[in-house]
Amino acid sequence: MRIAILIPCFNEAPTVGRVVADFRRLLPGSVVHVFDNDSSDDTAEVSREAGAKVHRVRLRGKGQVVRRQFADVEADVYLLIDGDGTYSVECASRLIEQVIAGHDMVVGTREATDEAAYRRGHATGNRLLTGFLAWLFGRQCRDILSGYRAFSRRFVKSFPAHSTGFEIETELTVHALEMRMAVAEVPTPYGGRPEGSLSKLSTWRDGMRILKAILGLFSTERPIACYGTLGLALATISMVLSVPLFYTYFQTGLVPRFPTAILASALMLLSALSVLVGIVLDSVARGRREAKTFAYLSIPGPAVELEPGDAATLHR
Repeated sequence: MRIAILIPCFNEAPTVGRVVADFRRLLPGSVVHVFDNDSSDDTAEVSREAGAKVHRVRLRGKGQVVRRQFADVEADVYLLIDGDGTYSVECASRLIEQVIAGHDMVVGTREATDEAAYRRGHATGNRLLTGFLAWLFGRQCRDILSGYRAFSRRFVKSFPAHSTGFEIETELTVHALEMRMAVAEVPTPYGGRPEGSLSKLSTWRDGMRILKAILGLFSTERPIACYGTLGLALATISMVLSVPLFYTYFQTGLVPRFPTAILASALMLLSALSVLVGIVLDSVARGRREAKTFAYLSIPGPAVELEPGDAATLHR
């Protein structure tokens, strides 16, 4: 069984060497792949000297890198981790064991070990976005933005990556939820960046991109719920506006023709169209989901059955 360590990097020369070295020491049977996202520093050279296989990705964005990683690397178990040194490499075996036990995605849920781990606003933003996604899709999650995850081959090769930036973690989570895959969460320590290492995440810009991605995925994966809710809201507004119009009609017998009547009629028409769009798109979503299911089932499962405690033997 082949284990691939996937490390997306952009200007992580101060930290990536230690991350690669730790994996080569703790998981000697794995292959470490560093995907350098067109860095302007010595990330590629440092990674190569530490013993990693280095790949170059010219298109900027973490989503672009993950798409290439999943497409280019062949393995049975994939471990995705950032190269900034904030995640605990010692927890890797626990994530891998859960994949071996039958889970398609295992998320390393972050538990801060010091105040510097989360920048101001990141922890609150993560909780809000995680709670919002869980509310929309009806399944509880603890950390949708974690960059520390392990995957089965079936997950990786059936994942139609569309994201280009940091919203890729959200897309990974929604893919697992919509495909009803077995998902596990493993608490992992999360520390601050070492001195000289800078975060590439923008609190507001990337937060809004992630929120937009959640809403976009909700509209494509749950169109009836999305457009039905919109239609219900429009119909409610239309009926509220219509109350005085009906009152005027019953009092005078005249059909109101002022702008409020036109607006109420237009809103009711848009409500009906929204519901119709949701019904049509639901059939499209079902077809896409079935295609992804067939892609998932076409990939053979693990060739051997192992107990979770056999991970240490597997690494040798």
